[in-house]
Amino acid sequence: MPCFEPRWDRCPAAAGYELARRWLTMQANRMLARNTIDSYSRSMEDFLRFVGRLGVSPESATREHVAEYLRDLLTRENPAQPKTFYIESGAGLSNATVQLRLTVVRLFYDFMLEEGIRRTNPVGHGNSSKHTAGPTRAGTLFRRHRKLPWIPSEEQWQAILSVARREPLRNRLMLALSYDAALRRQELLGLETVDIDPAHRLLRIRAERTKNCLERVVPYSEATSRLYGLYLSHRREFSRERGNLFLSESNRNSRRPLTIWTWSKVVREISKTAEVPRFSTHTLRHLCLTDLARAGWDIHEIAAFAGHRSLASTLLYIHLSGRDLAKKLSEGMTQIHAWRSQQLSEVLR
Repeated sequence: MPCFEPRWDRCPAAAGYELARRWLTMQANRMLARNTIDSYSRSMEDFLRFVGRLGVSPESATREHVAEYLRDLLTRENPAQPKTFYIESGAGLSNATVQLRLTVVRLFYDFMLEEGIRRTNPVGHGNSSKHTAGPTRAGTLFRRHRKLPWIPSEEQWQAILSVARREPLRNRLMLALSYDAALRRQELLGLETVDIDPAHRLLRIRAERTKNCLERVVPYSEATSRLYGLYLSHRREFSRERGNLFLSESNRNSRRPLTIWTWSKVVREISKTAEVPRFSTHTLRHLCLTDLARAGWDIHEIAAFAGHRSLASTLLYIHLSGRDLAKKLSEGMTQIHAWRSQQLSEVLR
């Protein structure tokens, strides 16, 4: 399993602060995923720059300083979409992003506690903390919102399909595999030619490519299998080498592994053309898992298919599908109907 070092050139404040550098290096040595290391680095850089503007050292930051940082997160503009405002945060940063920033700061101060540099954690652990009560215990500063994933309506889905049909063969296969196997972006881009068993229509998603280091084998459809065969013939025209399945076909990066950023740009253009702005690289995974819930799959089956370590994550798709509520409503209405019919029959005797 590869060890991904923090990209120090992208987080100069963290690179220049010994404690932050030690903590981020420790996370890298834990063999966390590249995306996790990048998220931790960005969050650490953001916090260090903020306390730097306040003229406060991280070691001496108080709960009031962390509250000021929270206010900044909730009121700053989203750099990608400065005019977008989210209901849950009241500003450009989503609840999930704010939560991530505070979680990294909390973990960093836990590290300071363990090293004996501080006696308290200014972020606190909230009411759900597993930590024992004591001087480090504090109430939560920010309430986590647990939102259901977004999936497109049938009209939006047809608009997406209409645009996707005009995409190059490689992109169409990537979209199909993303849905069939409920793949995360990193898992899709990490697929290699040896990970696919076309005879049995199976994909192997390697542990080092997953979010939680759980390897799994999942099936894909016959229609996607046909696309895969066509793409392999197309791929051989410019590369016969084994390795990454999806390669760049641009003149500048020809035959090099397709990057996450390139794929995100492709999906962003599809969403823009289809006029479905919320469509993202993760949408097809959400849609697949919701469809499996609607089809009556057991929660443990969906969890195994998705590679979830916790059933709490899988429950989101059960809720989103409305399956349990629809079943209860149907059963309840049947009982009410029978009861009313019996009453009516007694009246009309």
